[in-house]
Amino acid sequence: MKSLGIYVHVPFCKQKCNYCDFLSLTTTDRPKREQYRDAMVKELEAYAKTYGKGSDYVVDTIHVGGGTPSVWEAYYLWRIVLGIKDKFNVADDVEITAEVNPGTIDVDKMSVWGVFGVNRMSIGAQSMDNDLLKTLGRIHTAEEFVNTYETARRYFYKNINVDLIFGIPGQTLEQWEDTLKKVIALDPNHVSFYSLQLEEGTPFYKMVKEGKLVPTADELDRDMYHLAVKMLTEAGYNHYEISNAAKPGFESKHNLKYWSMEEYLGLGLGAHSYLEGKRFSNTTDLEDYIANGGGVVWTYENTEADNISEYLFTGLRKVAGISLSDFEARFGKKLTDVYGKEVEKHIAGGLLVQEGDMLHLTAKGLDVANTVLCDFVEA
Repeated sequence: MKSLGIYVHVPFCKQKCNYCDFLSLTTTDRPKREQYRDAMVKELEAYAKTYGKGSDYVVDTIHVGGGTPSVWEAYYLWRIVLGIKDKFNVADDVEITAEVNPGTIDVDKMSVWGVFGVNRMSIGAQSMDNDLLKTLGRIHTAEEFVNTYETARRYFYKNINVDLIFGIPGQTLEQWEDTLKKVIALDPNHVSFYSLQLEEGTPFYKMVKEGKLVPTADELDRDMYHLAVKMLTEAGYNHYEISNAAKPGFESKHNLKYWSMEEYLGLGLGAHSYLEGKRFSNTTDLEDYIANGGGVVWTYENTEADNISEYLFTGLRKVAGISLSDFEARFGKKLTDVYGKEVEKHIAGGLLVQEGDMLHLTAKGLDVANTVLCDFVEA
């Protein structure tokens, strides 16, 4: 059997955050959300004919992202997850993650989710400073996040991730340290910590262009990153990917698929998939998606060169890096036969290091990861 991850996109939000460029909609139209559920049921049933029961695929991860999945009616998500379980081969120990924003979920919804199998919750805290949360355009307070976290932990979930953002305009190193201390004290199983990116089309991007917002200096951004790695490591977390740390055994199985070039199927508006050497994605138009029960609008069949580049670009995000023997087994050639000059350059520059069979970014390389990784795309 071949392992398959399924990503379920719920695009609905109560409010768009100032930094967000994800595909999300602030519609409060309940019939529209119900139509979206029905369209997704049609889409998963169509894919099940090829990748479901009777195929050699087994689903071992399901990740429900957004948007804000917790604004969706609980039984809508129930219908999708049970549909996957009914139509696909699903592993007994499947990891089912649902993303949550504080202020959009209560005990009843958590209970319903637990009944149909959600066993990992990812909570978007972002900061423990209420002023910074307002700057970000978040709808919750730090106190509401703690309440959501403690409720989930007390009653339902043994596996919780907390999402954090650093490099927020106006944020100090001391504020970031305070956020890390408070989150670590809660003892989540997993912490994701992302440097805020100014994406075109967002309110933050416009404010910077107009001189109304001053972006965080690169040096401070890096100090914040190093502090997070240090504090999380000292607290017993394994820093296993550029922006992710986990208690041993609690690494995100679904996200590791993306970083290891494993296969996954995307359901929902704008969702991307990688299956049988092809990448494809859905329409981003809600009305088109609902009308057609899906709708692939882009397909690309990877060449061997694409596969090699993607293997390196994603695999080197993992702190452990890539296995040179696995590379040779996959592609029938040594990495140095394809990217010898690039590897040699970055090893000489102290950005890459080879330790036994593994090639990985150094601490210095993690700071300029995009510069290194782009060499394996543009070479």
